[in-house]
Amino acid sequence: MSRSEGFLDVCHEVGGAIRSFRRGEPVLIRDFDDREAETDLVYPAARVTAGDVARMRNDAGGLVCVALSDTISNAYDLPFLADAVEHPSAGTADIDYDDHSSFSLTVNHRETRTGITDLERAKTIRALATAAADTETFDFAATFRSPGHVHVLRAAPGLLASRQGHTELSLALAEAADLTPATVVCEMLDDDTGTALSRADAKQYARETGIWYVEGRDIVSLLR
Repeated sequence: MSRSEGFLDVCHEVGGAIRSFRRGEPVLIRDFDDREAETDLVYPAARVTAGDVARMRNDAGGLVCVALSDTISNAYDLPFLADAVEHPSAGTADIDYDDHSSFSLTVNHRETRTGITDLERAKTIRALATAAADTETFDFAATFRSPGHVHVLRAAPGLLASRQGHTELSLALAEAADLTPATVVCEMLDDDTGTALSRADAKQYARETGIWYVEGRDIVSLLR
């Protein structure tokens, strides 16, 4: 394959993912083999339904997290959890694939009961997207309680120029699709091996479901 053919393939894959995201459809994003080496099922947060949460729970199986941009996180004074927790276990300096974790608060919408059902998690997720769309008038503390069942992730400033985790990769895709900077990510796990779903199996899932699959390196090469 020539360099130009390879570039066209990258444009096709990333472009397809952007178009799907713009329509509110999920995509599969794999990060890097020297990072988490995981594929995440990713949605625009504003469009998530209870059925989408069920799919993440059943087909993916990882944590359902909402990624917010650094600007949005600053507007609501959302901390990195490792900085906010006063306990000897706090801190992520010893993780071997990054220099810090994106985890911030866990939240439930205040108009939920337990917050864990598919309907209630979807309500919390969509409200986080609403918060991201209107930082001038949205009252975060009046809308959410913490702790809760939806994990909030705080993106690095500069997105892909600063960090290239699923948090930043998904938000870069949202930015390219002209969507609110709020995405939902959930790791694809393998029931048989007890590990992350392999690249080959993630691609097979993409073929079976018609969901676009895109490599993190291709997002970085086009959108950084």
